[in-house]
Amino acid sequence: EGKRCAETLFFDYKRQHNLDIKVARLFNTYGPNMHPDDGRVVSNFIVQALQGNPITIYGDGSQTRSFCYIDDMIDALVKLMSMPKDFSGPINLGNPFEFKILELAKLVISLTNSSSKIHYKKLPHDDPIRRRPDINLAKEKLLWSPKVELKEGLISTIEYFKAALKF
Repeated sequence: EGKRCAETLFFDYKRQHNLDIKVARLFNTYGPNMHPDDGRVVSNFIVQALQGNPITIYGDGSQTRSFCYIDDMIDALVKLMSMPKDFSGPINLGNPFEFKILELAKLVISLTNSSSKIHYKKLPHDDPIRRRPDINLAKEKLLWSPKVELKEGLISTIEYFKAALKF
């Protein structure tokens, strides 16, 4: 709700003060320079795997997410900022290809050569079962779609965390 409130305020300022605004809705961005404790699933899984700790999955891992590599997101944001003043959004930016959380955990374990096991916890009642952006507007207006596949992005993200955490 906080994000929707902020969007409303931005559009109000645009109307009242003739400001050039751009509203982007970002979906699960990941990549190098993430903070190890930021609470996102990609960084959580990588750090847990590198430390040999259990990989924590909430629910059975069948819920899906779509992960967008930072280079693709930056490309989309630069294109959005370059759009004429008459296009403000909102626009969804992310990778529409869905992965089950369990698939992500197994891929991270494999790419890190970790001995981590998967530990299941109760799914919070407010956790969405599916999270996938509709990027048709981004394709149409920005002529953009993500290019980096999850495995490729995870490899560079893992290398970053290995260096940052000194593994």
